Amino acid sequence: MATTSKATWIWYPGDYEIWLGNKMNNRRTDRGAYFPPFWKQDSHYVTVEFSKAVELTEEETLTIATEGDYNIKIDGKMLFGMPKQFTLSAGSHRINIKVHNQATPPALYISGKTVFTDATWNVTFEDKEWIDESGKASDTSSTVYMSAGCWNFDKQDELPSGFKLSRKHFDAVGNDGGLYDFGRETFGYAILNGIKGNGTIDLYYGESEEEARDKEHCETLDKLVVEDGKITDLATGKTEELSAAYTMGNSKAFRFIYVETAGCTVESISMDYEYMPEEEKGSFKCNDEELNRIWEIGAYTMQLTSREFFIDGIKRDRWVWSGDASQSYLMNFYLFNDNDMVKRTTWLLAGKAPVTSHINTIMDYTFYWFISIYDYYLYSGDSHFLTQIYPTMQTYMDYVLGRTDNDGMVEGMTGDWVFVDWADKPMDKQGQLAFEQILFRKSLESIATVARIVNDAESAVKYQKLADAIGEKLLPYFWNDSAKALMHNRKDGKQSQDIFRYPNMFAIMYGYLDKEKQETVKNSVILNDDVIKITTPYMRFYELEALCMLGEQDQVMKEMKAYWGGMLKEGATSFWEKYNPDEHGREKLAMYGRPYGKSLCHAWGASPIYLLGRYYLGVQPTKPGYEEYTVRPCLGGLDWMEGNVPTPFGTVYVKMDKNTVTVKSDGGKGTLIAGIGEDEKHIEIKPGKEITINL
Repeated sequence: MATTSKATWIWYPGDYEIWLGNKMNNRRTDRGAYFPPFWKQDSHYVTVEFSKAVELTEEETLTIATEGDYNIKIDGKMLFGMPKQFTLSAGSHRINIKVHNQATPPALYISGKTVFTDATWNVTFEDKEWIDESGKASDTSSTVYMSAGCWNFDKQDELPSGFKLSRKHFDAVGNDGGLYDFGRETFGYAILNGIKGNGTIDLYYGESEEEARDKEHCETLDKLVVEDGKITDLATGKTEELSAAYTMGNSKAFRFIYVETAGCTVESISMDYEYMPEEEKGSFKCNDEELNRIWEIGAYTMQLTSREFFIDGIKRDRWVWSGDASQSYLMNFYLFNDNDMVKRTTWLLAGKAPVTSHINTIMDYTFYWFISIYDYYLYSGDSHFLTQIYPTMQTYMDYVLGRTDNDGMVEGMTGDWVFVDWADKPMDKQGQLAFEQILFRKSLESIATVARIVNDAESAVKYQKLADAIGEKLLPYFWNDSAKALMHNRKDGKQSQDIFRYPNMFAIMYGYLDKEKQETVKNSVILNDDVIKITTPYMRFYELEALCMLGEQDQVMKEMKAYWGGMLKEGATSFWEKYNPDEHGREKLAMYGRPYGKSLCHAWGASPIYLLGRYYLGVQPTKPGYEEYTVRPCLGGLDWMEGNVPTPFGTVYVKMDKNTVTVKSDGGKGTLIAGIGEDEKHIEIKPGKEITINL
């Protein structure tokens, strides 16, 4: 978003996102105890200067509102006090406004006939103007200005700090002896109706019935005391007058709530569902009802985990993780196309300088952050955001480059969490991991591309040379001719004998293997059941994408139905953090050494949304912002399918059966690609005109 056509609240870019993220990331509780994130949490700048040069053809009166104390300079002259309005004469003027706020991000709102706050205003967190002994202000300054940040707070009384998610009331669909069932996974605030008497009320929440009934081990619970017309939440210590419907102060994830009382009674339990209103602009439907259900549950999983930011899951962490978010962005591009949420999440993950650790402390997550920024640009065409985030990208890349070894490669150092995946086989995280070098190379390529876009040619060359240097070493260091694979890691100059799918499938995705080696790896690793299988939706996302890129949509369709369909057969109403078909009973609910540690609603479980949109409907941008795009539909064993993919200019509609393909687009320069080999056809897609071809 470069500009707006009306007044909107503005702030220093990233400030509001960090402040809002701190509020959200610190809501997690663990069995009633406050449980904050373990990584560095930054704060907003407390004093921000907003400035704008204006040219007026006639006198204009401006109305001002702020979040914080402020002063106003017009053409270098300070106005008295904190006026609610001020008038500018016709001609050229310079507006400088400083806003201070310790509690919430300094924010500014100005409305006038032609002058109003929007993303074109300049902001800085330090005004390096000084006055010498003669009283003369400095005529040089090293102050760095940024374009203002904003969202959609377009009314003067719509304060950014007052933002709240929407709520909707729901009643339980069943009650079995105090076990209330809300029918599916949900998120919000329990409501206790018709409390009578004096005594205690205990609430036990569960994503499963087993969890809700297990009072000793369920992940979340609440305890209340009712006495003399008052009710006290023992977790927070807050006491209030008892009402006909008492709403809990903390939100929880659950499907079931088990209620236990002593000395008092509760007539019923209902809830306020809390959510971010998101329009599902993307759609998918086909002849296979199981696959339709997978899409629907994937979309619902995304609805639950798309809140102030893209979060990992709604029960346990409720935090913003870069690896999770980078996948949510891609699913979002095929479901909501909410660019603002992508930017908010990116800013929150970035934090503030100085950089003291990897994002979320995880090396791989720093790399996903870099890669996701270019992904955002490809799908949105928003170059303005790149100019804002690029200095932060440089700061993070400087941190990464300061932690490379003698080969110019990254290794886990003290304080680094080298994650990769939750693997069912012990994984050596020491030395040079092939997987990490591949992500590192792609990160360097991403920042090099952004540098070119923002006209930093010198840095673009530097980053590209570093990326190329890593690329030249990948095969010599990690390829094993006998195994026909990229080996897992290298220590003391020697290859390990471990083979994992991760580096091999990412090398396919990023085009780091030639066609011959791609086919080799497909058979020796990806389709080889002797190589340890992936049991997290997190990495199944990339494994299936790599197969789709190799034209294996028929195989991927079978695997989607087996894996995600398997969760549905287990009763899933949202998709899980991890699914192993070999686990049964309560075993399938356990993780992290806890009987109910597994999240049964995890954003990375929704990847069919992306796969179906990009590789079956076949819609993908080839130039930023869908300026140019291709549609290469593939049935993958289906009889027919249809759906919409959202874009910056509207939607691309695709319908296909075994005989015909129909496409209609709202904009952009599109190309329909149908057929294989010599029979492949390339047909222009003209905006607003439906085309149908025979296969």
